[in-house]
Amino acid sequence: MPALAYVAHVLDYEGDTHVYLQIADILRRRVSGLSAGHPVPSEAEIQQEFGVARTTARRAVRVLREEGLVYTVQGEGAFVGPSTEAPRQRRKTPLYQQIATDISNQIQSGKLLPRRPIPGETALVKQHGVARETVRRAMALLREQGWIYTVAQRGSYVSPRESWPES
Repeated sequence: MPALAYVAHVLDYEGDTHVYLQIADILRRRVSGLSAGHPVPSEAEIQQEFGVARTTARRAVRVLREEGLVYTVQGEGAFVGPSTEAPRQRRKTPLYQQIATDISNQIQSGKLLPRRPIPGETALVKQHGVARETVRRAMALLREQGWIYTVAQRGSYVSPRESWPES
């Protein structure tokens, strides 16, 4: 995957152009030379690089999507190209799987104990810099695998050891 050229950009917060449009312009220049299907920075990466809110990052990507320069795939991110017809390079591991693996590793190491709560959705969103839906997919995967269970109106808890998947 060719590296994107990152040059320090100063956003003009006082000027007459919205910050999300300035970011969209920077991203537009970056993706212009990339092949169809190449992943573009995630909202969390844009948020971190430019020091902006997630909604600002989301609006910048939406501008490029509306221009037909990128397309998005729920749970996977944004990719260069006009539609989902273009083949895309898969990210190494989807973010929700990375989060699920991180939590299952904490369970196995004893950092998270059986029948005790795991961090809540809001804490995980903040910790991993992802959307709520990404955390929800990670939680669903962990439930499916037997690492956690959920009690209505209470939250999610580490499953008893005998419910854990076999290694």
